[in-house]
Amino acid sequence: MGEKIAIVTDSTAYLPQAVIDKYEIHSVALSVIVDGQSYVEGKGIDENNFYSIANASKSFPTTSQPAPGDFIILYEKLRDKGFDTIISIHLSSGISGTYQNAVSAGNIVEGVQVVAYDSEIACMAMGMLVKKAAELVASGEKLEAILKQLDAMRDAMGAYFIVDDLNHLARGGRLSNAQAIIGSVLQIKPILHFEEKKIVLFEKIRTQKKAFRRIDGLLAEAVENGQAQQAYIVHGNCYEKAETWKAELQAAHPHVDFKISYFGPVIATHLGAGSLALVWTIK
Repeated sequence: MGEKIAIVTDSTAYLPQAVIDKYEIHSVALSVIVDGQSYVEGKGIDENNFYSIANASKSFPTTSQPAPGDFIILYEKLRDKGFDTIISIHLSSGISGTYQNAVSAGNIVEGVQVVAYDSEIACMAMGMLVKKAAELVASGEKLEAILKQLDAMRDAMGAYFIVDDLNHLARGGRLSNAQAIIGSVLQIKPILHFEEKKIVLFEKIRTQKKAFRRIDGLLAEAVENGQAQQAYIVHGNCYEKAETWKAELQAAHPHVDFKISYFGPVIATHLGAGSLALVWTIK
């Protein structure tokens, strides 16, 4: 008998439900707090109703990570179902305590090996790692081989995004106030990315059009280096813009597998409406 491995992630992976169902991917949920009321991501609030709820609020929404107890309950449930190993993949430890809570819970639960994995990123950039891990489990790969592939994908990962209003990130503590001020001066459109697990300023660009062009150039370099075999355009309530960008990128790079995803409530709380990102990695 080989290892019986379960895949766990969190609600910010924003995986399609069909993928979750096909590979039996398990998840713990983060929450959004609006005017003192807590909404569980994917249950009480989703990408379809988040913006109307947030726009009607009297205060700036905040987010909350899953408690260690949420992980403990899930890990014990999976252990009792006969799993002997759990790979628990979560959003960057630089912007959330979710990964650390997974580590803590894994140290408490007995009778099952919990391998917490820091994606060092979020959204479908993380979702690609989760999906690949689940595919490898389904094909019978061992733990060591799965982790090696995840590391390779994480190393090849590129993720660059543009937001309409940096104040969301500053208020949520995910970006310094000084960096937020940069974006409000002269209507600069900064490009952001993850560096050492945190969201930081990558470059200051004068217009959104030029920002798109700069990211297109970064993608072209990654394609040439063999690091961009699959990619997602991720949007915050601006699907048509995402669709247009996807069509342009697909025409320029026909051998790359492009898809569209979205910023769900927890991440959208910090990025705001109108945000767009391009993320890519190897297959």
